Amino acid sequence: MTSYLTAPTAYPSRGKSLSPRETQVLACIAAGHTHLQTSRRLSISQSSVETYLQRIRVKLDAPTRADLIRAAVHLGL
Repeated sequence: MTSYLTAPTAYPSRGKSLSPRETQVLACIAAGHTHLQTSRRLSISQSSVETYLQRIRVKLDAPTRADLIRAAVHLGL
């Protein structure tokens, strides 16, 4: 679980920083977890996971799940 607790990251081509929680959510999604699994792992609601993902999509200009995973790989998550 330590990899989910990384410091805030920036996606260089976009220049936007992710909060620590956004980084955790992105790492979970990139690891293949569902929204439900992510919510349980991070002790937050599923709607919070969805809200974080919306914010991440805007910050990283990543409209699809594949784009999110690609960004996570780029960020080393």
